[in-house]
Amino acid sequence: MHREEIGLTLEDTGEKLREIAERHGFKIAANFQTIWGHEKGSVYPGPHYRRAYCRLYRRNEAQLGFRKALPGEDAPVESVPVPASAERKLPDQSDAVRKALSSIREGTDDVDSEALLNRVVNAWSSTAGASTDGPPMILVGGYAGSGKSEFAKFLGRLTGWPILDKDSLTRPLVDQLLVSLGGEAHDRSSKLYLEKVRPLEYRCLMEAAWDNLDCGIPVILDAPFVKEFSQADWMQRLQNRCRSKRVSVATIWVKCDIESMREYIEFRGAARDAWKMEAWEEYAAGLNVEFRPQGPHFVVDNRLGAAVALVDEARDVLSGGGL
Repeated sequence: MHREEIGLTLEDTGEKLREIAERHGFKIAANFQTIWGHEKGSVYPGPHYRRAYCRLYRRNEAQLGFRKALPGEDAPVESVPVPASAERKLPDQSDAVRKALSSIREGTDDVDSEALLNRVVNAWSSTAGASTDGPPMILVGGYAGSGKSEFAKFLGRLTGWPILDKDSLTRPLVDQLLVSLGGEAHDRSSKLYLEKVRPLEYRCLMEAAWDNLDCGIPVILDAPFVKEFSQADWMQRLQNRCRSKRVSVATIWVKCDIESMREYIEFRGAARDAWKMEAWEEYAAGLNVEFRPQGPHFVVDNRLGAAVALVDEARDVLSGGGL
């Protein structure tokens, strides 16, 4: 229905989807047989296809019928015929950015999401005046597959602030360290990893962050932070150290539903996730979807991929993507 409204053939649609895939780094082939299978309902599109369809048709997944709408999210829309030759105007860039950032909500009463949003937008637009505030440290945490890395990268692109990803910084060393200690390279669930290796991973991450902050350079930290965020004393020490260095700190927790996390973990097929998939019921039983960090924090609601979809939209607008 949406394809015909904008006058696209199956071949045209495949070409547009491949352009979108290249722009966003989606892994899809987008041949007309697959698209026809999606339209007939004989094949259900995977996460990257769904995100590409959302960008092509300017609709979210709920509006395209892939899932139910979240509370407060736009309801499914009725078909409105659009002439084949009509060009659909892209949203204003600032509006798209603010819309994507609006998924950051106050998790506690002592934080100000509007202030954080304005700081990020100002950094992106390069219109902010001189500030007496110190460099910001943003910690983006969440369970595996929750969408935290997507959101951290979005913040990094908007602001130009460096992203320190725990896995990117430490994975090769961690894999070799586990092997040297008699474990398996991709193990992330054993006592050996949790007690001997994991603390070193996070120490490396935090030390790299402080090196940047000491030079006045903002940082965005991308890691699960589940253990750290659950410890009030760890959080308080972080706040104290930031205060002593005149660093403003923002803790963001990306929440997601179990099934969406499983889909994304299965989709990425990372070796470090092998145990999770083999013992999913055991792993999932240890997840608390209602988990929230101790102390001041923000929450991004990425249940059913809703927040990441807004990020895709904003990224598309910023790149000038259109039909």
